[in-house]
Amino acid sequence: MELNVILTQSFEKWLKTLDYAPSTVYASVSYVENFFFYLKSLEIETLQAIHPETISRYYKYLQTRTNKRQSGSLSNNYITSNINAIKRFSRYLQQTEKPFFEVSIKTNPDKETSKTILTPKEIKTLYKACENSVLGIRDRAILSVYYGCGLRRSEGVNLDLKDVLLKEKLVFVRTGKGYKDRYVPLSEAVKDDLENYIYQSRKHIQSFKPIKSEAFFLSMQVKRMCGNALIERVHKLAATAGIQKETGLHTLRHSIASHLLQSGMTLEEVSQFLGHSSLESTQIYTHIANAEL
Repeated sequence: MELNVILTQSFEKWLKTLDYAPSTVYASVSYVENFFFYLKSLEIETLQAIHPETISRYYKYLQTRTNKRQSGSLSNNYITSNINAIKRFSRYLQQTEKPFFEVSIKTNPDKETSKTILTPKEIKTLYKACENSVLGIRDRAILSVYYGCGLRRSEGVNLDLKDVLLKEKLVFVRTGKGYKDRYVPLSEAVKDDLENYIYQSRKHIQSFKPIKSEAFFLSMQVKRMCGNALIERVHKLAATAGIQKETGLHTLRHSIASHLLQSGMTLEEVSQFLGHSSLESTQIYTHIANAEL
């Protein structure tokens, strides 16, 4: 396979699918493009021609390259970031079943390279950690939207009350750039959680002010909850449940994707559920699911 723009675009999409921070996505793609430029100087034009020795040579090249922005050599952090980006790229190639190469160079641990997956048992402990109170009922709805429906962070934040169609057992997901609107089916348990929140917790919070809000998730100030506020609630539940893993909104989405594949759902069905534009994006979770099994 040739080293081209399409490959880097696909890598960028893979990173976004795994919910890497925008800054990490941008930097990773940039570092890989620099790596490609270096390979071109060696007249290496295919993935099959990249070997561990090639990576070692590139690592030494970075250590001796001058800093273009200021005097001196490249910083250790910059070099480490480069190598970590190539490691991500190698993992992307492997998980999307493309020709890949090994990166054996040891650098400072990259905390973002591993994606946390909770076990079904751990998900149950999160639900059990929800109290039978206004906030507890809302917490349960948060879990049901991000785990039960597998929504992305922004999709849950932008969810409006009118988007939750209880009679039809559907949630209408209005997505942003690069994704299409879709309907997500509700299981009976998820429907019950959202219904309880709407008619008990949310109704109570809405009574604090006369102005009606369209937002589905309301703060105690009767405003749309932001992503950080939602994450804080999940962190609180994880702490109460005694879960040691780093747990966030993206963790819930990754977990449901893995669990659905483990339960026997087809790749096409999970792809549609997650709102992926291609099966290649969903294939990532087949490797995660197999690893968990």
